[in-house]
Amino acid sequence: MKKKVLTFIMAGGKGERLLPLTRDRTKPAVPFGGIYRIIDFTLTNCINSGLHRIYVLTQYKSASLHRHIRLGWNILASELNEYIELLPAQQRVGETWYLGTADAIYQNLYALEIDHPDDVLILAGDHIYKMDYYALIDFHREIDADLTVAVVEMDKEKSVHLGVVEVDSMGRVRGFQEKPARPKIIPHQPDKIYASMGIYIFKQEVLEQELQEDAKKNKSDHDFGKDIIPQMLKKDLKVAAYNFSRQGISEEAGSRHIIDGRAGIGENKKEAKYWRDIGTIDAYYEANMDLIQVDPVFNLYDQDWPIRTYQEQFPPAKTVFAGEEVTGRVGLVLDSLVAGGCIVSGGRVQRSILSPNVRVNSYSQIYDSILMEGVNVGRHAKIKKAIIDKDVDIPQGMVIGYDLEEDKKKFYVSESGIVVVAKGTEIK
Repeated sequence: MKKKVLTFIMAGGKGERLLPLTRDRTKPAVPFGGIYRIIDFTLTNCINSGLHRIYVLTQYKSASLHRHIRLGWNILASELNEYIELLPAQQRVGETWYLGTADAIYQNLYALEIDHPDDVLILAGDHIYKMDYYALIDFHREIDADLTVAVVEMDKEKSVHLGVVEVDSMGRVRGFQEKPARPKIIPHQPDKIYASMGIYIFKQEVLEQELQEDAKKNKSDHDFGKDIIPQMLKKDLKVAAYNFSRQGISEEAGSRHIIDGRAGIGENKKEAKYWRDIGTIDAYYEANMDLIQVDPVFNLYDQDWPIRTYQEQFPPAKTVFAGEEVTGRVGLVLDSLVAGGCIVSGGRVQRSILSPNVRVNSYSQIYDSILMEGVNVGRHAKIKKAIIDKDVDIPQGMVIGYDLEEDKKKFYVSESGIVVVAKGTEIK
């Protein structure tokens, strides 16, 4: 009999480091790449991997996320016991909301009693990557692990923004560090770390036991990395690491199982190591800008791994005044992603991302920027290295991104100088 997997997606995070983009929405609901929401990439991975029993755990400012999933992800056959179900915090087992990643699953253990899975897959809903989860699941079952943690190789200096997993030379997890300044390195690779991808697969009975034990502790963050993994290591349970950067390591002495973390996704092998935790404005901006490269590492056009989302009905994108170069009134788009409903009417857009229903008016200039749905750019405006959130009117002649000291008086400016204009901001 085929073993069953139940999937939980953690989608309740505040994403405070992404403010002001998360002022009105949870982090997984933040728009990305013009037409997507961040959670679309995790949900796409599930569907493309053949995982069709999915619970999405929500809490913080979840209205837009609920609407997006309801409209765009009602795609499974309930008569076949397939579903994507929303599980908002409900105080089912006490008077608290979700206290941490582990507590969120603990408060929904009743779902395991309904579905009786053999293994439970737990995912973060706020990362950008492609992964066939069954490569991970097969690895987990092959080595008979109690818990398998998915990790990805990253440069050591990025550790202060990540959870770092300590892995020995046999592929066993030995510890976990949360955003350490002095991280544990990969054996024999002094400049690399194993970053936790926020992906865990448990044997069902082990998960229940560990969550129930953790729930009784007063001094706990009720977090998988900080609490559950150390708790399991003290018992010498088998906690293994699955290397998404193409290599999973078994515990048998001298034995290595080379596993393609993509498991046949498309033809471009560069995608194997692409994983982004877009937890800061700068990381979010850089991941978006990755998409407009001539030969992007993360390929949105991979027909073997189609990325699904909900899209409203918009007409095709349009450029106007393309023949008036002499006057400088040119509707021109270069090296950019442009969604449906956009009109570039006599303005210039270069190395930028335009979400649906954006209008760029005559003589305006947009460079290296992200404009979200419903943004209107007035004539003669100039925008550079900026993120303009939904439904913002940029007045005629407005200049953003050219004088950061002046921009800081009105908008948020990131460490690297990305100007962010919050959703619905009225600019005088």
